[in-house]
Amino acid sequence: MDLQQLEKSTVRKVTLRLIPFLFLCFAISILDRVNIGFAALRMNEDLGFSEAVYGFGAGIFFLGYFLLEVPGSAMMSKIGARRWISRIMVSWGIIAVIMAFIQTPIQFYIVRFLLGVAEASFYPCMVHYLSGFYQSKHHAKAIAGFMIAIPAANAIGSPLSTFLLQIEWFGLSGWQWLFILEAIPAVILGIICYFYLTDRIEDAKWLTGAEKTWLLDVTRKEALEKQKVKKPTFLEVLRDKDVLILALGYFFWMFGYYGINMFLPTISRGLTESTGWSLQSIGWLLGFMYLCAMIVMYLVGKSSDKHNERKFHVAGCLTVSAIAMMASVYVADFSLMGAFALLTISLCGAFGAYSPFWAIPPSFLTGAAAGGAIALINSIGNLGGFFGPYFVGFINDMTGSHNLGLTVLGISMIISATIIVFLVKQSGKSYKVSPGRPLDHPNSSKTG
Repeated sequence: MDLQQLEKSTVRKVTLRLIPFLFLCFAISILDRVNIGFAALRMNEDLGFSEAVYGFGAGIFFLGYFLLEVPGSAMMSKIGARRWISRIMVSWGIIAVIMAFIQTPIQFYIVRFLLGVAEASFYPCMVHYLSGFYQSKHHAKAIAGFMIAIPAANAIGSPLSTFLLQIEWFGLSGWQWLFILEAIPAVILGIICYFYLTDRIEDAKWLTGAEKTWLLDVTRKEALEKQKVKKPTFLEVLRDKDVLILALGYFFWMFGYYGINMFLPTISRGLTESTGWSLQSIGWLLGFMYLCAMIVMYLVGKSSDKHNERKFHVAGCLTVSAIAMMASVYVADFSLMGAFALLTISLCGAFGAYSPFWAIPPSFLTGAAAGGAIALINSIGNLGGFFGPYFVGFINDMTGSHNLGLTVLGISMIISATIIVFLVKQSGKSYKVSPGRPLDHPNSSKTG
């Protein structure tokens, strides 16, 4: 088998082994994170929660996420990704079930905060894990492969969640069953994860000896090339200028993204009140919107790898998303379908930016430093997920409209695009390596 065939065979095996499983795990995490938006359609009325209470509770998830993200990533580097991902999924599944039994705002805040604590470091752990099994030139597409789970979970979860809202079994309301039934898969997958994943290439029994040798060789050589550019430690990377700039850009992006994502079911219901659309119809419409976003996300990741370019793909997607979001406010006054079309474009842009963005940190960092950078960026960035929903809920209570909130969210995403274009120096680099004898691989420790 020549080297080209060996590379193709190895990448295909790695992809088939890891991406579908991580896709499923990530889809469940997203479903348990954002199903609060659908639960709010019934829960807020049942429990007497205002828009501000809901917005604060939806957002406080990210405060818990922020506090434990970096420590969680450090722990993952010590005990291995397999054990850490398993622990995360089981614990968040249990806490997500508890969400079904909250009764007061304080209980709401506490459980959502603990859910963020439980899930902290899950995403950077998976990104870092994949970086150990892929070359940089395949990284954006690999990330897109499991990150498509974000719009996919919403596409499937939207009609599913609106259906569950309408059931009432054993004295529990639909929104309670929504939390329970969508949390159980997390516990099951968490247990499976412990036995399915392998922390090191050397332990991957599903690869042949030749495939292991080739993959160890090319990833080791690529890691050495990266270290010639920048070789910080885990702690040093937390103060790295490029990493902090990426974190700042991600903060403004998440402020806009989660502000609309957590309130999209509520916004959609408001837009459709005059037409008399059913709750289930709204669910199917939102599912279609997220399906479009899923397709765009894959295509952008593929384009980013093909052109070996990251930051302009990110900034272009965010700019389109922001403009469409702000325009929807004005179009809604005379065209309901036009407003939904623009909100769909906005979602496509927000999701399309994900895979090229997360291919940037591994392009100039490796090992524990890459894990620390991803954790810090995700941690600081997701604080935007706290402030965005709370801001929208507060503004809606003050003005009785989402218009001002959506405008500010759009501006926030334009700020993010500007930061990424003008301040981010690293745009992704694909290192070329030549065949040679195997080298000791940096992932030989239990860093995943």
